[in-house]
Amino acid sequence: MTEPHPLAPLTADEITDVRKILEAGDVLRETTRFSYVGLAEPAKAAVARYERDGAEVERVARVLLLDVADGAAEDVRVCLTDRTVRARTPIRGEHGQVPVLAEEHDVVREIMAADEGWHAALRKRGIEDPSHVYLAALSAGRFESIPDQGRRLVRVLAHWRPDPSTMVWAHPVDGLVAYVDLIARKVVEIVDTGAVPIPEESGDYDDPAVAGPPRTTQRPIEITQPEGPSFTLEDGVLRWENWSVRLGYDMREGLVLHQLGFTDGGELRPIVYRASVAEMVVPYADPGPIRFWQNYFDTGEYQLGRLANSLELGCDCLGEITYVDAVVADGGGEPTTITNAICIHEEDAGVLWKHTDPSNGSRQTRRQRRLVVSFFVTVGNYDYGFYWYLYLDGTIELECKATGIVFTAHYDERIAPYASQVAPGLAAPYHQHLFNVRLDMSVDGDVNAVEEVEVARVPMGEGNPFGNAFTRSARRLTSEREAQRMAAPERGRVWHIVNPRRRNRLGGETGYVLTPQGLPTLLAAEDSAIHGRAAFAAKHLWVTRYDEAERFPAGDLVNQSPAGLGLPEYTKDDRDLDGADLVVWHTFGLTHFPRLEDWPVMPVDRCGFTLRPAGFFDRNPTLDVPAPGGSHCESHCHGDGA
Repeated sequence: MTEPHPLAPLTADEITDVRKILEAGDVLRETTRFSYVGLAEPAKAAVARYERDGAEVERVARVLLLDVADGAAEDVRVCLTDRTVRARTPIRGEHGQVPVLAEEHDVVREIMAADEGWHAALRKRGIEDPSHVYLAALSAGRFESIPDQGRRLVRVLAHWRPDPSTMVWAHPVDGLVAYVDLIARKVVEIVDTGAVPIPEESGDYDDPAVAGPPRTTQRPIEITQPEGPSFTLEDGVLRWENWSVRLGYDMREGLVLHQLGFTDGGELRPIVYRASVAEMVVPYADPGPIRFWQNYFDTGEYQLGRLANSLELGCDCLGEITYVDAVVADGGGEPTTITNAICIHEEDAGVLWKHTDPSNGSRQTRRQRRLVVSFFVTVGNYDYGFYWYLYLDGTIELECKATGIVFTAHYDERIAPYASQVAPGLAAPYHQHLFNVRLDMSVDGDVNAVEEVEVARVPMGEGNPFGNAFTRSARRLTSEREAQRMAAPERGRVWHIVNPRRRNRLGGETGYVLTPQGLPTLLAAEDSAIHGRAAFAAKHLWVTRYDEAERFPAGDLVNQSPAGLGLPEYTKDDRDLDGADLVVWHTFGLTHFPRLEDWPVMPVDRCGFTLRPAGFFDRNPTLDVPAPGGSHCESHCHGDGA
């Protein structure tokens, strides 16, 4: 059996072996559960030696364990190469909790079913049968004004469900929330501000009575590639039109891109060593006593990778599709395969370049293509798609798509300043979806620097007598504090990641430019609890000197984490950035004021960023792209002066 590449995700057999090694090492008890199992990625130098000389690289797994009997947690390293337990580090509750277990939702239902105080609160609202209530067990956050004594907590909101097929988000049971201790298995507090009417209008969008008869006007669209796709996927390496990227997968981050590079003049030139959506946070704006705590870190608390959908041809993906399965661990430490977790296909992306020249009569058009690598996750009421695009001209793009169902509440005068009414008596609180992508840059190598570039006006005067001049300014971001930046769309602000040791044919530094959308960052007050825990989301850009331990912008353990972890901690020493191995962290996202059109299910909303070559190539790298085929365009696209 061939040994996997050092960056390949853990296989099902390896996850099984992790559990066996832990059992043999007397690490596990009957009440031990697995919160996370994933590859502890080897050092860059070790990967380089492996690829250069074939040197052995140990396969090491990281495991987060939780004893559900007493709440003891630990961070364990397991070496699969020599089948030993390498390290065991206890996790103290005040430093954060391991991510939420899937099975803890069932635990909450058992706890609530046995709690008489909860039953009494439901009876006040006319609900006699607790089984007609859907319970949403949600990450608790951390508030220093609410002592939790290190408890492992969730907060529980309720929705009326008279029938198992009911779309529950239309019927919030408001004015009521329970705080539940998962280890003590008890309700520690019920906050009841009084019964309010439960919205009655159905939100069952798959009910013909709600959706109406289906349209009959749409004609089929068929996407075919009779000769098959233009890409290859072999041993985890995806190659397409000069691009090369190694695909990874992690049960926390989901899809990971490794060693992304572009072949130019026969040389495979590196661009990004590792790219992933390292965190996302969804802060809500309702300050009331029932929902003030609603702030979800979907990556660090719930683990996006384990929540991936199994994608279906014709529904999620169209065309000539290649699917890749993902393997994650369940709570028992056994491997679980998510079939068709990753979708790969190429698609037409409009005009690449075009010109009709008046001087020589040349008429030329070339079509753009892009390679799409994507996955979709469901986190409670919301669904998110993550689409990485690689273009013929060297552009890299990430598009994040948000859809699903908005979270709901009872609509009244109190919540009106902080929520939209989307149906009679039904509120959808304002909120944000803020993503942070971690880009371990390697533009032509590991020695990079970052420049901030923006437009600059030139005042009228000598040298600009007619006032038409404008230019641009550039400044090097030389330290980690200096590189904490906001976008400025009115200035066209972008960030160039350059290699000071490599020059293009005109003497400039080779580079890529990060273009932000420049939408709002975190809107919560600076002294709020969520701002302290999600400080990464308050800036569009952070740049850090590479450290293999610095993987997550909100810190390693996000569930019930204290303030100040992650990027604020990573940058406290203000390390030098000018000509170093750099990591670029980019925050982007959506601020959602729900519309009537977002109910009862939300059409996709989009956000993202682009990385485009800027002096990386010596000229347009797509001059060799052939003109479109087909007799219908030959007379127009094959510019011969006709």
